[in-house]
Amino acid sequence: MNDKRRSPSGTETLRQGSGWGWSLAALLIAALVLMPVLAVVWMAFSPSENIWPHLLSTTLPRYAANTLILALGTGILSAAMGTGAAWLVSIFDFPGRRGLEWLLLLPLAVPAYIGAYALADFLDYSGPVQIALRETFGWTSARDYWFPSIRSRWAAVLVLSAALYPYVYLLTRAALHEQSASAYEVARALGSGPWKLFRRVGLPLARPAIVAGSAIAMMESVADYGVVSYFGVQTLNTGIFTTWLEARNAGGAAQIACVILAVIALLAVWERVSRNKARYHQSARQQRPVIRQRLTGLSGWLAFAACAIPFGLGFVLPVAVIGSYALSYPQGWVTPGLGQALLHTLSLGSLAAVLCVGLALIMVYGVRLSNRRLPRMLLPVTTIGYAAPGAVLAVGILIPLAALDHRVADGWLALTGTDPGLLMTGTGFAIVLAYIVRFFAIAQGAVDGAFTRISPSLPMAGRSLGRDSGGVLRDVMLPLMRGSIGSALLLVFVDCTKELPATLLLRPFNYETLATRVHEKASLEDLGNAAPAALLVMAVGLVAVALLARANLGLRKAPSRAIGSGSAPMAQ
Repeated sequence: MNDKRRSPSGTETLRQGSGWGWSLAALLIAALVLMPVLAVVWMAFSPSENIWPHLLSTTLPRYAANTLILALGTGILSAAMGTGAAWLVSIFDFPGRRGLEWLLLLPLAVPAYIGAYALADFLDYSGPVQIALRETFGWTSARDYWFPSIRSRWAAVLVLSAALYPYVYLLTRAALHEQSASAYEVARALGSGPWKLFRRVGLPLARPAIVAGSAIAMMESVADYGVVSYFGVQTLNTGIFTTWLEARNAGGAAQIACVILAVIALLAVWERVSRNKARYHQSARQQRPVIRQRLTGLSGWLAFAACAIPFGLGFVLPVAVIGSYALSYPQGWVTPGLGQALLHTLSLGSLAAVLCVGLALIMVYGVRLSNRRLPRMLLPVTTIGYAAPGAVLAVGILIPLAALDHRVADGWLALTGTDPGLLMTGTGFAIVLAYIVRFFAIAQGAVDGAFTRISPSLPMAGRSLGRDSGGVLRDVMLPLMRGSIGSALLLVFVDCTKELPATLLLRPFNYETLATRVHEKASLEDLGNAAPAALLVMAVGLVAVALLARANLGLRKAPSRAIGSGSAPMAQ
């Protein structure tokens, strides 16, 4: 008699013996990641002192207006920089294109707050630009000439855009490389020049990627604290610091944090809706790569300049200014506190990266083994921490954790007669927890992608050899996922190194990391002592950018075709 029952797949075979253990672990990890956000919402709706009417009538409109202007300005300018650069390096061939193709990623290694310190130092009254103007034209004071104020909203928009445009560049460049040459050739045959080709073909095809990259840049601008605080721009994020640390009102800070979460949620919904409305499909035939048009003469050098300007603003200027201070003040490398800040950064970042990736591995594996709906529903929700600014997470972590910490200390004192101190908020524990929640999405995405690439037959083979679900993970899957896990560890570690607002709010007294040291020294206009820590932060960021370039610039290489000066219209 033929048995028509379907044989279980590898994942289903694992599920049959998995039980509640993995599902329970996944639910506990999801609760850990979601706890700070839920705590912020709870504190906002049950504050000990409701200052919401006062905020609405005084500072909140100003905070919201500045945040909105900053987000819109950053989104538009970063979209222009990233899209223009991606279009030029993908469609045209010009002098220096090969180098610029990966150099355009380097601003990702420079935290925006370091770019702010460099721009202010370069363009301020005592900077080289204004000194050169005074010496050239004989001006003796600021009353003799007009120069735009550097510590302003427009400067914050410029710095943030120069640091964040690579998100748009990466996504747009990938979208353009996925397109076949057919659409461009038809447009050229109908008489479209480069501008009309971009406006009518390239821009519509890449619009979902541009919107996605711009949304990321806008969310990062809303989450920024270092740039806006240095330039004196009052935003919702700085409002959290002011309301919490100066007004001593945690409930009011939580209410402002909820406004930020609402703004982030609206940006995420806008990005998703914009992508869902765009539908562009390729034919099933093999696509032909776009043949790059070679730009010669003035056109080629203008294209080079258009790509070099964002790279110069986002990377060359900060590195040159900070590097000059590091060379001019070599004593900054031996000042007290730098070694301790480096040690704290390495230890906190390493511990957070290992825990974050380990928890993501357990959760993703547990969800894949679970037949239950709740863990599967919670898996995408746990990525909300990456969208939440560090200051928001700090509010949701420190207040509940401090209450728990005091109860544990009081209980231990009552039992033993000794005071253990604050074990969680008085150490780096709270910072590590904030890092895990903030960057859990990075680890989860890398681990989930690695699981997807493993053939279902391999776990089934492991089960047939007597391995349980834990043994299959340890002996079969982990060896195949080493590359992805290593990349996730590195990316989480680098983001922990650069994180500023959560570290500022959660660190114990006299506890410094490289990021907080750079912020404090630069806030005192002591760039000489801030430079070594800033260079170390950028050096760590360069490692991640190198990994990112290796993964994303291995795209299909398009051939180039020379265009003589009179063989085709260069503008339309």
